[in-house]
Amino acid sequence: MTTGRREHNGLVAHISGIPVQAARSMRRVSRVLGARTAWTVVGDGEFFCPGCGGDRNYQRLTGRRRITFLGLPVLPRGESGPVVECAACRHHYGTDALDHPTTVRFSAMLRDAVHTVALAILAAGGTCSRPALETAAYTVRLAGFDDCTEEQLSALVAALEADTGRVLGEPCAAGLAIELHEALDPLAPHLAPTGREAILLQGARIALADGPYTPAERDVLATVGAALTICSEDVTRLLLAAARTPS
Repeated sequence: MTTGRREHNGLVAHISGIPVQAARSMRRVSRVLGARTAWTVVGDGEFFCPGCGGDRNYQRLTGRRRITFLGLPVLPRGESGPVVECAACRHHYGTDALDHPTTVRFSAMLRDAVHTVALAILAAGGTCSRPALETAAYTVRLAGFDDCTEEQLSALVAALEADTGRVLGEPCAAGLAIELHEALDPLAPHLAPTGREAILLQGARIALADGPYTPAERDVLATVGAALTICSEDVTRLLLAAARTPS
């Protein structure tokens, strides 16, 4: 029994290769010498906290590290940060956490993206069709524009045509492609693949509301797919699947 206890104590005494006496000495030193970071607030705002899983206030902090002796700062050790501190959970995150849009901002980006895609499809040749207008207005309302009407969309597309000088049914012009990319490029990294595909399919349903795709509508949908980082093969597959699905 005695031998067993000695072996057990010997095991404890050398956990991680550090003898008991050495471990005790290190604890004494740590009470005398240490490190501390003094944080300074350099900004604030609202962000999506990855720890809380929702929108929270934050403070942007920069820090200066110092070696401490008996709890008092004595020697500088350089700068730390910047970091983002959540006002709710107090956890620190890298500043790349600010790249993720807040829930409110994300909803607005998604709503604007669907609205832009609907206008682009209608401008490609569907404004004269009541089914296409009705489908577009319904899609835009679901995205968050609750008071969107067919008449409003028709007026917006007419204004777009007058402003750009385009003719209904023309392929996607450079200006319209730029608008699609401006609306979709910032959104794409924050959408799962199914979310990106859903936006493309919403555009496809608008185009199909009054019959098969026209070449101009296909061109717009290809631009939408590219802006959403969907490869051309998947765009073709999704558009074919949508065309086979009964309305």
